[in-house]
Order: sequence, then C-alpha cells, then structure tokens
Amino acid sequence: MIRKANNDDLDILDKMARMVADNLHRHGIDQWSNIYPTRQHFANDLKKNGLYICEIAGNIVGSISLLDIDDETYQTITWRCTHSQVIHRMMVDPGYLGKGIGTVLIQFAIDYISKNGYDSIKVDTHPDNIRMKKILLAFGFKESGYLTAINRDAFELVFEKN
Repeated sequence: MIRKANNDDLDILDKMARMVADNLHRHGIDQWSNIYPTRQHFANDLKKNGLYICEIAGNIVGSISLLDIDDETYQTITWRCTHSQVIHRMMVDPGYLGKGIGTVLIQFAIDYISKNGYDSIKVDTHPDNIRMKKILLAFGFKESGYLTAINRDAFELVFEKN
C-alpha cells in the first residue's frame, strides 16, 4: 500500500496537491496554495530519498515526505530531541478523506523512522488543520510550540528506548 515514489508519480502528486490546497481553503485552512507545494518540491523530496506514496488498487491516494533536515524555522523553538526525522507535505486525496489514509501514512512514518534509529518525529501543521492535529494527537505526538514565521503549530513524537 505504501511504496517509495518515483519520477512517474510527480505529475500526479502535483495535481493532487492542488486538489488538497483547494479542499483546505474550502474548509477555511490557509495551509497550502497554488504555488506550494509543487512538482519541484516533490522532486526535491524524491532526490533526498524521502518521498513515499500510498496506493489503493494502483491509484495514488496520498503521500508523505520523511526528511532528516529541519527547516530553519524549526530552530526557533525547543524540541525534546535532535536526532529526528521531519514529516513534510503529507497529503491525502480529498476523495479518500475519512478512509484512514492519514492514519496509515502516520503509522508508516512511525514504523519507518523508529526502525531506522531516530529518537523522534517532528511535524508542523496549520493551527486550523484540526484533521491533522487529531491524527497526530491520537498517535501520541505532543505540542512543541508555535512556529511564528510560518504560522504553524509544531508537534513531536519521542520514541521510548528499551
């Protein structure tokens, strides 16, 4: 159901990002736009070996980027861990909302990142993106602060060491 993305997926992801941005705006969430994210953002994630897609019956229904690099704005708040991966550009095709795709993507991120020896996962979302916040809190992510420069709430999930 989840696999590494490839170059053939980029146009589909670009189109899906526009649909997701439109859906967010229809729900009063000013998180994405017509210029973010774009095909180039996904291509950069692919080059960094961090772009994954979720498929159902051969159709791409979502994606998530898992990257080592913190954005500069992430340095403006205090995190609990430094050896972390960051979730970027997680999206679900609006036609598949409410079908558990977001949950599958977050569970994949947790499994993948913890298995690869990281101490935590960092992520941000728009303050009005209640759907994303609900998923994050259900998985045990804790609020870590507010990223003023980009108007985002930050969350972190710290892995317990055995």
